Amino acid sequence: MKNTVYIYTRDLKRIFTNWAMIIIVLTLMILPSFYAWFNIKASWDPYGRTEGIAIAVTSEDEGSTIRGQHVNVGKDIIATLKKNKTLGWTFVSKEKADHGVKHGDYYASIVIPKDFSQKLGTVLQDRLEKPVIIYKVNEKINAVAPKITSKGASSLTQQISEKFVKTANGAIFSVFNELGITLQRDLPTIQQVEQRIFELENRLPEIKKVINEANDTTQKAGAIVSKAQAALPEVERLTADGAQMTQQLNTFLTKSDEVLKNAEPTISETLHRVQQRALGVQDLKNQLMEKDIAPAEVSTAAEQLKLQLTKQVADTGEILTLLTDLNAVSQGNVLSPVINQIKSVHTLLQQQLSDVNDLQQTKNGDAPDPSVLEKFSSRTDQAVSKLNTLTNSYSSTIVPAIEQAIKEAKDKTASANALLDEANKSMPDVSNVLSKTASGILLGQQELAKITKDFPRIEQNVHNIADKIREFQRKENIEDIINLLKNDVQKESDFFAKPVLLKEERLYPIPNYGSAMSPFYTTLCLWVGALLLVSILSVEVADEERFKSYEVYLGRLLTFLSIALVQAFIVTLGDLFLIKTYVVDKVPFIFLGLLCSFVFMTIVYTLVAIFGNAGKAMAIVLLVLQLSAAGGTFPIQVVPAFFQALNPFLPFTYAISMMREVVGGMLADIVRKDVTVLLCIWLGVLLVGIFLHKPLSKTSAKLTKKARESKLIH
Repeated sequence: MKNTVYIYTRDLKRIFTNWAMIIIVLTLMILPSFYAWFNIKASWDPYGRTEGIAIAVTSEDEGSTIRGQHVNVGKDIIATLKKNKTLGWTFVSKEKADHGVKHGDYYASIVIPKDFSQKLGTVLQDRLEKPVIIYKVNEKINAVAPKITSKGASSLTQQISEKFVKTANGAIFSVFNELGITLQRDLPTIQQVEQRIFELENRLPEIKKVINEANDTTQKAGAIVSKAQAALPEVERLTADGAQMTQQLNTFLTKSDEVLKNAEPTISETLHRVQQRALGVQDLKNQLMEKDIAPAEVSTAAEQLKLQLTKQVADTGEILTLLTDLNAVSQGNVLSPVINQIKSVHTLLQQQLSDVNDLQQTKNGDAPDPSVLEKFSSRTDQAVSKLNTLTNSYSSTIVPAIEQAIKEAKDKTASANALLDEANKSMPDVSNVLSKTASGILLGQQELAKITKDFPRIEQNVHNIADKIREFQRKENIEDIINLLKNDVQKESDFFAKPVLLKEERLYPIPNYGSAMSPFYTTLCLWVGALLLVSILSVEVADEERFKSYEVYLGRLLTFLSIALVQAFIVTLGDLFLIKTYVVDKVPFIFLGLLCSFVFMTIVYTLVAIFGNAGKAMAIVLLVLQLSAAGGTFPIQVVPAFFQALNPFLPFTYAISMMREVVGGMLADIVRKDVTVLLCIWLGVLLVGIFLHKPLSKTSAKLTKKARESKLIH
């Protein structure tokens, strides 16, 4: 140990007594920091300056006439994009756009075809055609830019879709609202007609009695008949007004029928979306059922399941609300079987969501509860099966049921119309009877006999009309129908355009991309610093034969470690105070940076001390592998399987992980694990260096000596 310290102190003395060596060592201490600082600063906020990414935009849309109104959606899109500064939207002709994308003047182009508005308007026709936006991208210009431009194009189509859904739903609910307002306005007339019919029915016995007594008391009969004749014109007017009103009501329902049929694809699309998400949930469930699944993967899968199931519950709830309201005005409740099927799926999805919440209660490191997994698996398969049945039978079962419900609502209106029409037709008979009664009073007993003969038929007609009105009132409440149809058009169209809102909660937020990348670039620069040291400084001791092999190894290692620790100290302080990197735990950030440099320097030094120049190549190869397999830039889950297999064995994996912890907000258990693994790696490398330095260095020395004979390497 004495000789080890001697070699170390001698190295320090030689450095501090040679001004040229001081400059070299200081350069080696500072130079790696620039690698980290320049890269961190260059990537500080790349996604906040996307306005410089040029995208050519061309609209050839010729517009279309929809319900008598000319629209040009392409023109509206251009006007919207001119106010949007997220990307460099450039408005040019189609020819210039194609030429610019090919030659790299624009990263991508968006072309709105001539028939865009026309196809968008086919939603109101029998034959639907989806409009298309043509998106072209030049992927050879830059690897990241296509992803940014693609996101911009996707966002554009999403905005158009949301606006269209909102407008279409607004049209549907406007018809409903107009119908509800009309019914409410004419409700007093309807109620007056009903009241007059019931009054006439109640007075029939009195009229009959008058007829029977007319033979004896013509004077009394004449007075009563005069009263009936005076009231008759009012009854005729009210029945005529009621018939006209119900005819208008039937016209409104016919219009609603057309609009509701256009809403059927929306329900189908929602069901298919729920089905696709259920299949995604089933795939995630299969991952959870794997025996060797890691706890971290359980947590990630549970979060994805929770998000998907929440969307499914909202979608099925939306369908249930719409179908339940429609079923309320259906006399036969024809939608009840469909509602029960969807309600069964809705309940299963809620139970799945509860199961996922139970899974998330599992402590870190513990395996998920098998009973919870089994219940969740069973419910997932049931949900998928039921959704498959629903979507497969949509056209054959659900669509006919919706059409039947609409038909029944129309039939109710038709029944009311027929009832009032029949009443209106019966009025001449009543008038005729009263006229005959009056004539009979004047003409005597002969004419009264004829009236008595005709009266039973008139009496039966009035009773039939009154019975039909009572039957309608018993089965349906017209005020409930009015309340259902009379809704807030704006609020309902807004709801169906965006039925679900995303509430984002950021854990350990980092304000900029450069700070988020600082763990990777800081770690990388420390390894590069170690490579620079072994490239410039010698790992060999001039009078090596005086000392034992392990003394030479340890003595020179201390020299390299001293310089490497200063490198780490400079780069971490520069991250914090020079380029103002966001770091939550600043002191641990410095100490963990020192630990990384300590371990990296030991690894690189040991490789070179044992294998010479070949060791330098090994250190570079190891660096290259760690760039791809340590998860420093892309998530390790998206890289090829070979690199995923290497990941647990690389020092970078644990170094980057613990540096990320102190940057975003430290979890002590993760840092303890990473520090433990790095110290174990360091100890293993140190033992290899102590015990294998002598035998392996002799072998590598022969190789180095032979290679130097070529006069091509030093």
